[in-house]
Amino acid sequence: MNWRIVAVPATLIPIILIAIQFDIKIEDILAIGFFPFIGAIIAMMIKLVLQGIKFAYITRKYLGNTDSFLKLVGVRIGSEFIKFTTPMFIGAEFVVIYYLKKKGIEISKGTWIALVDIVTEVLAAGLLSILAGIIAILNGAYVVGIVILAISITITSLWVVMFFLSSKHTFQVPNILEKLVTKLAKDKGIKSINQTNNWMKETCSMVRENIKTPESKKIFIISFSLSIVSWSFYGISFMIIAIGTGYIINPFDSIMAVMGANAIGNLPITIGGSGLAEFGIVAYLNNLNPFDFSNTEGILAWDATIGWRIATYYVPISITWLLLVKLALSKIPKTQN
Repeated sequence: MNWRIVAVPATLIPIILIAIQFDIKIEDILAIGFFPFIGAIIAMMIKLVLQGIKFAYITRKYLGNTDSFLKLVGVRIGSEFIKFTTPMFIGAEFVVIYYLKKKGIEISKGTWIALVDIVTEVLAAGLLSILAGIIAILNGAYVVGIVILAISITITSLWVVMFFLSSKHTFQVPNILEKLVTKLAKDKGIKSINQTNNWMKETCSMVRENIKTPESKKIFIISFSLSIVSWSFYGISFMIIAIGTGYIINPFDSIMAVMGANAIGNLPITIGGSGLAEFGIVAYLNNLNPFDFSNTEGILAWDATIGWRIATYYVPISITWLLLVKLALSKIPKTQN
């Protein structure tokens, strides 16, 4: 956990480089104003709360009154700290699995709940990002559009295909990896491989038991709908910040720009997509190559983009860290289930 806390300041490096490259001063950020900042933070927090509500809804539907609804919401929000501090925004699912295991829930059940949560999240984000990529191409922004589509389609397809394949096929550790681990770690390696294979077998069985039931289909649809709404709040957070800079953008274009940037931020290059998301959003709005870092005259929205990053990343990360430590990682009594 300590390395993640150290990693947060490291995410400032791309922001500082952007500010220097494009001559963005502190005054430019402060000029955005108090209320747009607060508005963007509120929009981001609504997004996180909706994610928490979705996780609590899924958990209560499958496990009953295992835990208080509000605590489950807090745990899910806290798990976002892991996503904020890893490349490709991954890791939150392991926090909720760990938490449910501490509550005495079978790991296969916890994994199934986490899968429903993450797959609906990825599917909603992927569809919005794919739409953003199509719109970018239609507007002549071929490079940024193709990049967004390539990343979005790859990530979305991978998660969705693996999710549905697990209902047809029992996955196991690949033979090459099994031999390597066994050779390096001997008996401990064999034990780890067996535990992993058992976990994957139980999880695939859990998927098969639940995926086609009417109740699961209803849960999936409601969860997917909540994800669309939560990502939309994330998208309009940029519009709220932009108001303070005089940059006019409508809610739909704001959502598309942010979701396009979110797709680019998924590249495993920087922590939390730092720098990539900023270049992505500006490239989308200005029909630019997102990997062309040269100082181009007439580029709009850099001050709004940096302000948006502060409001939707650096403020929420402190809140998610507190909830992670206080709820997800704290000692808790097991629930018999």
